[in-house]
Amino acid sequence: MRTRPPKGHWILLLLTGVALFAALLVNGFATGEIGEGTERPGPAGGRAPDAATRAGPVLNLTGGTLRSARPSAGTIALTFDDGPDPEWTPRLLEVLRRHNARATFFSVGSKVARHPGLARRMVREGHEIGSHTYTHVDLGNAPSWRTRLELDLSQRALAGATGRGTRLLRQPFSGTPAALTGAQWRAARDAAGRGYLTVLTDRDTEDWARPGADAIVRRATAGTGRAGAIVMLHDSGGDRGETVRAVEEILERLSARGYRFTTVSESIGLRDGNPPASFTSRVVGKALVLGQLGSGWVVGGLTALFGVAAVLTVLRLVLLLAFARTHIAGTRRARHRRARRGAPPFLPPVSVIVPAYNEEAGIAATIGSLLDTGYPGPLEVIVVDDGSTDRTAEIAASFTGIPGVALIRKPNGGKPSALNAGVARARAEIVVLVDGDTVFQRDTIGNLVAPMADRRVGAVSGNTKVANRGGIIGRWQHIEYVIGFNLDRRLFDVLQCMPTVPGAIGAFRREALAAAGGVPSDTLAEDTDLTMAICRAGWRVVYEETALAWTEAPATLRQLWRQRYRWCYGTLQAMWKHRRALVERGASGRFGRRCLSYLALFQVALPVFAPAVDVFTLYGLLFLDPGTLALTWLSFTALQALAGWYALRLDGERARTLWVLPLQQVVYRQLMYLVVVQSLVTAVLGARLRWQTIRRAGTFDPTPDLPAHQPAP
Repeated sequence: MRTRPPKGHWILLLLTGVALFAALLVNGFATGEIGEGTERPGPAGGRAPDAATRAGPVLNLTGGTLRSARPSAGTIALTFDDGPDPEWTPRLLEVLRRHNARATFFSVGSKVARHPGLARRMVREGHEIGSHTYTHVDLGNAPSWRTRLELDLSQRALAGATGRGTRLLRQPFSGTPAALTGAQWRAARDAAGRGYLTVLTDRDTEDWARPGADAIVRRATAGTGRAGAIVMLHDSGGDRGETVRAVEEILERLSARGYRFTTVSESIGLRDGNPPASFTSRVVGKALVLGQLGSGWVVGGLTALFGVAAVLTVLRLVLLLAFARTHIAGTRRARHRRARRGAPPFLPPVSVIVPAYNEEAGIAATIGSLLDTGYPGPLEVIVVDDGSTDRTAEIAASFTGIPGVALIRKPNGGKPSALNAGVARARAEIVVLVDGDTVFQRDTIGNLVAPMADRRVGAVSGNTKVANRGGIIGRWQHIEYVIGFNLDRRLFDVLQCMPTVPGAIGAFRREALAAAGGVPSDTLAEDTDLTMAICRAGWRVVYEETALAWTEAPATLRQLWRQRYRWCYGTLQAMWKHRRALVERGASGRFGRRCLSYLALFQVALPVFAPAVDVFTLYGLLFLDPGTLALTWLSFTALQALAGWYALRLDGERARTLWVLPLQQVVYRQLMYLVVVQSLVTAVLGARLRWQTIRRAGTFDPTPDLPAHQPAP
């Protein structure tokens, strides 16, 4: 076992975040979410030269001289733009196969990379593939660097998918030579410098507008005599059912008139429009194809994860609120039944165990609050000094002259050993365990032990409150304690699967402690480990919201990190230790399938993947519609605020503290996610985390001035 947590995984986490963002950028560029001019025709830029507008549909501008070509007589070159499309391209290929016809597909490079199998099928069946840029950008409106990038990426994608290149280019938004604009002319001239022939069309069917199959056929067959023609159609960009039906009829009509259907290259006498690509181009192309496919999978996964996380978050809030109402109703009914029976108050002897290690800042306040209790039954207070190196034992010893107060001194052995030593010394059947930085209210002990009138109850969780809530960090923790911890405990109480009786305040039946084997020492979350063992032994563990304990929360982010790191790591240890409960029967199985599944989903899985969701959110704010994302974020924040208001009302707290909730969503939440990531990596790599001590600021003095609390009616 490692004795220190690993450090290198932070670099891995950062690199993973960068890789996810890079994948989003790649996919965004390929799908047109990023990049200027995508899917938008630019300004015409004047007219092309008259010689070009009167030329044939294939322009050769290499060497700076305009030469053009037309298909030979009796040949028709069907061309399809904007694909390949997984739905419509295969259907068109099937129509062409039945008629033994070949065609030219001016494909978008990013779609070739997304559907390389379709590109290979085109080549295998004798068709030709030309470039239609990588993202369907208007080259006439694009800067020169973007033009180079579009053409190069398109070539690489084709080489990676089919092992071939192309000499043919059709600019998006182009048409017949007569419609050639000045901007398109300049783009064609630039492309010629890179070895491309620009292919226009003789007959633009405008099938993209879906004018009907008859209109498409009429425009495609409008010529007279035996003149050849290049016909423009589309195999992507929406519903192409009309195009599929029209191609079938075009092939039948023109074949009956003696026309032959071939590729653009063959129709003008060009030897090979798709020459073999170089080895380097094929290797780079395969990397591009794999990279784009991978980025698409990543984005698809993140999109799905975003949706699942959103649904689960809403579902969890709804369940918490619903079970909170159920818990309140059940508690009221139980109290009403006890009142109707007229039974005397349940006031058993109680032993309070206070483990203390270097708690001089708050131990006097803790002991003082226990002695000032309003509990009328027999009560003893046992302070266990676990080898403190400060004045903790000295301060505790000053109380031992008071009847019922005892001090045990022992070498440092850890909190579980201190608790077990106190339990062994205790005389009462009901044992209350209290942290050395916690202060009780006068009615706390009575309220805490009241549910144990039911012999089925083995442990009771009290209601922990943050005392030092003055700063922003304290307010964040206050909200977390009320909204998260206490709402969760109400749910767990109703479902009879409580995972944790907090170390700050909990009551235990001695018999239940014995059934669990005492306070365990093999995890860092001894309170969670103990509670899970008690639940698995068949005891009920309940939550009593009126049993209030005020605790000092970490005052700095560093102290908060250390505390939550220990809590989270210890909880993971306890979950793993009790994993067999998932497959067992009876009370243990009920606990495992309800509680462990809930913890694994909401306290492990979602936090682990939350940084990826945040990366996706950052990408969306930069490149997508920020208004939609902002509205989504505000909606979730409002929903959480509503749940927070209800939770605060249940606990008798003021709702004005909710003003820190929005900021909590962009700072505190990420800190808690990173705690889970750190804990999980530490556990997986086999490191053993040491106990993380928290430096106390001394929030309580011997007569603490606690915030007022009035339980909700």
